[in-house]
Amino acid sequence: MSRSSKKGPYVDQKLLEKISKMKSGDQAVIKTWSRASEISPEMVGFTFGVHNGKDFIPVRISEEMIGHRLGEFSLTRKFVRHGGKMQKELEQKAKPTATGK
Repeated sequence: MSRSSKKGPYVDQKLLEKISKMKSGDQAVIKTWSRASEISPEMVGFTFGVHNGKDFIPVRISEEMIGHRLGEFSLTRKFVRHGGKMQKELEQKAKPTATGK
């Protein structure tokens, strides 16, 4: 369910304060835990370190990202791979043929 239009988009006030203190050409990463904050036009050009539960993932903001949430660009789950013992055996067999030996 989306946020009420009369309330406007949610942007964390601390983020806006940090942006106003920095220059747009500054390359420092702004660390944040506020994954629910929407990306506003003032954020374009900055790099945010968005927390994914373990690490801070650097996210460089571009114009196409406006209106999305910061958390959309910092994934919380790591894809390992499908398969198991059978998949590992198939990959090992395919590896020597891929190198040409």
